[in-house]
Amino acid sequence: MRILLVKPQAHLQTVLGLQRFQCLEPLEFGYLAAAIPPEHPVRVLDLRLFWRPDAALIRELARFQPDLVGFTAYSHESGTMKRLAALVRRLMPKTRIVMGGHHATVATADCNIPEIDYIVRGEGCAPFRDLVTALHQGHEPDGIANLLRTGAHFDAAATVEWPRYPDPRTLPLPRRDLWDPRSYYCAWVCENPRHWQALYPPVAMVRTSYGCKMTCSFCIVPFLSGGVHLPRAADVVAEDIARIAVDHVYFADDENFIDEAFGFELAEALEKRGVRKRYFAWARATTILRYPELLRRWREIGLDGVFVGFEFVTNQELKAVHKGGTVSHNERALDTLRSLGIACHTAFMVRPEYGSGEFQRLRDYVNAMPPAQCSFTVCTPSPGTADYAAARPAFWAGDAYDLHDCMHPLMPTALPLREFGEVFARQLHEAAWRNPLRVERHPIRPWELARVIVAEQRYERAFRRLYRDFPRELWDWPGSAAPAVSGQLC
Repeated sequence: MRILLVKPQAHLQTVLGLQRFQCLEPLEFGYLAAAIPPEHPVRVLDLRLFWRPDAALIRELARFQPDLVGFTAYSHESGTMKRLAALVRRLMPKTRIVMGGHHATVATADCNIPEIDYIVRGEGCAPFRDLVTALHQGHEPDGIANLLRTGAHFDAAATVEWPRYPDPRTLPLPRRDLWDPRSYYCAWVCENPRHWQALYPPVAMVRTSYGCKMTCSFCIVPFLSGGVHLPRAADVVAEDIARIAVDHVYFADDENFIDEAFGFELAEALEKRGVRKRYFAWARATTILRYPELLRRWREIGLDGVFVGFEFVTNQELKAVHKGGTVSHNERALDTLRSLGIACHTAFMVRPEYGSGEFQRLRDYVNAMPPAQCSFTVCTPSPGTADYAAARPAFWAGDAYDLHDCMHPLMPTALPLREFGEVFARQLHEAAWRNPLRVERHPIRPWELARVIVAEQRYERAFRRLYRDFPRELWDWPGSAAPAVSGQLC
């Protein structure tokens, strides 16, 4: 069977603006391709890399003539995914179409449309392998865990239970030969960069574990993982990293260092193999404070930066989302990382109900921090969480999936929507000047400096124009008296 795996291009300018800073390889497709028997030809089409993504898909369909097309999508890409599925159906009516990824897992019923034949929920390796086997043998797949058929065969009852993570030992080593590693990058900032160090190096993704033990109320991971953290075998991960052609590795884990024993074991396995890479990981502030020696060990083998979800600047807000930490924890974690020579990427959230005072409080806090790379999102609970169910009746419109990028406010804003975007853009602009590269005046390659300046401008402009993604009647309407709007937002 000829199999084409397609990653859609986002339609929101906020996401496209963020993509100018970071575009990571489609690792999920590498796992799917590795899970199926090698006699099935597989191609990966990453539409994020094309100026005219629809035309690229049409060309690939004509050249490859796939028997099976697989799509993945986050919720904000779900509308695009459905449109592309309809395009495939029209051009190749006999080709089977399967949908997987985050949206298919958390909003399965939304994918039950005529243009899609099958839906994969959760980790896709086993169900996708079994689907390919069934179709290759000439019969419809039935009784495959976490695989649903659409239409008259759709089993709504099967969507009630969350799919659990499989045994991490069953994960194959991903195939990375299906894409050009030079196409993927991340703006890479470390604590003490060399002069003229590459700001946009080629970057690979690696997954070392599933899940997280914490229970942040806006996050779907605790539901999918059952509140446990499952690491892969350290030797297998080390072998995966050793095979990577590029020097920079971005870990895809929800939390990298929450298992101290595994963290040390993986570090030793990498050192034993003589692997020398640069790493970027995600960790909670409380984990950093609990295991500083583990972070020190990873700094010795190449850890450059850590993403830390600061989320909010008041303890009251942190407690409301069950973060399990305090503002003091965040600040001490930042100091700990800097003392170890590790850059800290601090991530903050704003709420739709923020007024001018709350935005000013956030700006004052960020401006008083030590220099750090910062990012900002709108607090947006994931579909499937209790927070999402509670917030859903207050959404601006009947179907907000297409705006679910964690940068568009899905509930009425306290500020007029146009002003909300302007204030958000100002926050981004001021925080950019607190980046260590600017504050400490590290020499940067001129072409990369120009690239990051343009990226910042485009990203800020996307927020200033954010209101245009909403119905016109909402553009200047005060959130406290926002009218009811039915139907699609986009």
